[in-house]
Amino acid sequence: MDGFKNLPESTYDVIIIGGGPAGLTAAIYASRARLKTLLIESSSVVSQAAVTGGIENYPGFPEGVSGAELIERFKKQAKEFGAKFTIGSVRAIQAGKQANAGIWQVDFGDTVGNADSSGANKSYGALSVIIATGARPRELSVPGEERLKGRGVSYCATCDGPFFKDKNIVVVGGGDTAVEEALFLTKFGKKVVLVHRRDRLRAAKILQERAFSNEKIDIIWDSVVEEISGSEKVEAIRVMNLKTKKEEEISCGGVFIFAGLMPNTGFAKGIVELDSDDYITVDNALKTSQGGIFACGDCRKTHLRQVVTACGDGALAAFSAQQYVDELKGTAYK
Repeated sequence: MDGFKNLPESTYDVIIIGGGPAGLTAAIYASRARLKTLLIESSSVVSQAAVTGGIENYPGFPEGVSGAELIERFKKQAKEFGAKFTIGSVRAIQAGKQANAGIWQVDFGDTVGNADSSGANKSYGALSVIIATGARPRELSVPGEERLKGRGVSYCATCDGPFFKDKNIVVVGGGDTAVEEALFLTKFGKKVVLVHRRDRLRAAKILQERAFSNEKIDIIWDSVVEEISGSEKVEAIRVMNLKTKKEEEISCGGVFIFAGLMPNTGFAKGIVELDSDDYITVDNALKTSQGGIFACGDCRKTHLRQVVTACGDGALAAFSAQQYVDELKGTAYK
């Protein structure tokens, strides 16, 4: 316990990396437990929840709530309990100079205000770290996709949907997000074509029912996108039927891709154990392979990625971090 007296002001009980539902819930629980808490929000990666137009399955909001509003409510609550916030991109987590005392060093930068007078990246110390960096949309990696990003190729209907008013739109995917966004895009597009590689959708039944009954939505089954074409902007896509191998060109003004997620865990390689898809592996208490480091939300391997499950993860990660810190300090309740 003596090793934790007179720690530098820049040392926290817990540093949370990520400002989505998992990270913010962890901040609420950790600060409410009176842990000295710092949350680092990414300067470049936006939470998937924050750009979701409407969330209708979060308990207590029967009429739905926008992702942005929910995120702001979480943030306000965390701040009221005393959590501190800063913005930056985490570069590394490493054992600090006081490693024997169980202190981790979190290095980050990339944002004005997060560098010292010499311009170096800023570092904070932490007795525990919670990684809640979420995931980003998976790209198709087909010809034309990279070149036409921002010129008709999009991964966020809430962000870009209004730009495609009265145009034909293609949505790629068959899960909840793809079907939800296809339904949302019918508010703007003349026609929405949903391209899915299988012969049935993976989305929740209620979403499937809405898609099937919407006259603006057509579904192309058993097909994949082979190419996105256009000179200055998207003009068409070429799809191939996986069963017949027949190819077809579909004229469109926009392509919205929802083909799964990739975890934002690049900085964690070599620090904690990752699986073959780069998701962080954790135990039932959300402990990683490294003592004092926990992971929650979409950056870890999980069967369901929803706001409500991310919140549950955040609460559990904060509780586990609290127990870990109390053990370090010799103040654990026994």
